[in-house]
Amino acid sequence: MRNWDKTVTIVPSYAIVSESFKNWRAMEESEGRRIKRHINIKISSIKFCDEELIGRLQSIDFLKDYLRETQAFIERYNAENTVNPNNLVNGRHMTNIGTFRVYAEKYLESNPYINKELTFMVRRLQATENGLPIEIYVFSKEKALKRFEEVAADIFDHLLAAVPYFDLEIFQSPSGSDMRNFVRRGDS
Repeated sequence: MRNWDKTVTIVPSYAIVSESFKNWRAMEESEGRRIKRHINIKISSIKFCDEELIGRLQSIDFLKDYLRETQAFIERYNAENTVNPNNLVNGRHMTNIGTFRVYAEKYLESNPYINKELTFMVRRLQATENGLPIEIYVFSKEKALKRFEEVAADIFDHLLAAVPYFDLEIFQSPSGSDMRNFVRRGDS
């Protein structure tokens, strides 16, 4: 059997019935190669959007229409349901995580290397001890490994850099230096 790196592997006949194999032909003949990766968001950074955050996010081109339409819908809903505005938990309000998810969708829709005809999702997964995963599930038009990885890297480079604009934080396990700094601060 010829491998992707042009080496040849001999497979014993018993392995054909007892082992599983990945066949890449369907992907090569398809309209795209799947990107299915996630970003873990620190749960304590998730919050309702206040006026100051909404004001800052309005300068992001991909979000202008979404913010205007969603804000109008929320104001109508809260007025019709006589929601007490003194607490954000009452009624409906935008969240920074929901707005980031919409931003990621709009960003991916604008990417010429993403096939919008195939499955296209940005979704929240079940929260874990590592935060709240926001999963990107799309298909790249680029199927060759090097170009595919470049497309995926460009997407995640951008989204990782965009996270702080939404007052969100990426979950990251404490490192040894984090623990040393924590202990030093505790000594003072």
